[in-house]
Amino acid sequence: MTNLERTIPVAEPSRNIASPFHWARRIPVYILILLFCITTAFPIYWMIVSVFQPVKLSLQYPPPLFPQSISFNVFEEIFSGKDTAQRIDIWIVNSIILACLTTLFSLGLSILGAYALSGRKWRGQGLFGLMLLMTQMLPEALIVIPLYATIDKLHMKDSLLTLALVDTAFVLPICIWILKNVFDTIPNEIRDAALVDGCTRMKMLWRIMLPIAAPGLVAVGVVAFFHAWNEYLFAASIIGDRKLYTAAVGLGSMISMIDTPIDKLMAGGLMFSIFPVIFYLLVQRYIVAGLSAGAVKG
Repeated sequence: MTNLERTIPVAEPSRNIASPFHWARRIPVYILILLFCITTAFPIYWMIVSVFQPVKLSLQYPPPLFPQSISFNVFEEIFSGKDTAQRIDIWIVNSIILACLTTLFSLGLSILGAYALSGRKWRGQGLFGLMLLMTQMLPEALIVIPLYATIDKLHMKDSLLTLALVDTAFVLPICIWILKNVFDTIPNEIRDAALVDGCTRMKMLWRIMLPIAAPGLVAVGVVAFFHAWNEYLFAASIIGDRKLYTAAVGLGSMISMIDTPIDKLMAGGLMFSIFPVIFYLLVQRYIVAGLSAGAVKG
């Protein structure tokens, strides 16, 4: 063998070519994933079909899986009805107001609470954080009656502001812990440098820590928004005026033992679901960063 032959590497058969049996073993996994996607998406598909086809077709047996005719009359009925207490657009506006108020309250209070738990060490800090987290073990149904009695005595019923404060109280502990983990990832050197440069602790919070923790703030806002948007028990207990109903309570009030308008209920549910989806799509890239910010501490 010459020196030239020794220096030229001999090509070996590629080992990266997948065999047919390798793909065959994945087929059951793909089938399970496909079945899971169909099972998850079918209720949404059926809701859309029931909205756009006549209700008599949706109630017949067996119902058609594909719409036989398209109609938009149901949207005209739920958005331009004469009875303002039965209009889904008013309920959705109330839900948006409630969710925005709850998000603002939760952000403001969780910033201060997380900063207190993530800043200087103080006596009882660990116990306070543990007790704060343990409040999440308390079911809402357990205190709805005494809470209603208290709100009634204070004459604070039928108020979206009162409902926003109640929702904030229940979502605040988890918001504080999410934001605390985000604050913990900020190096102490940055905080010390800000203090050396003359910043007070509150200035350091607003000018240094909050811009760095922006993804965490978005994650907290999303958690608070969705909690207020989907909350039903307290909304149904505190709000008695139909004009102040949230969308969740309003749609629930349409269900009765005598007559339930399936088409209106499905159309209202579709509109009720669109706004959170749009909101989530706008901020989704910040959510993962905010929720995972405390997973690995730098």
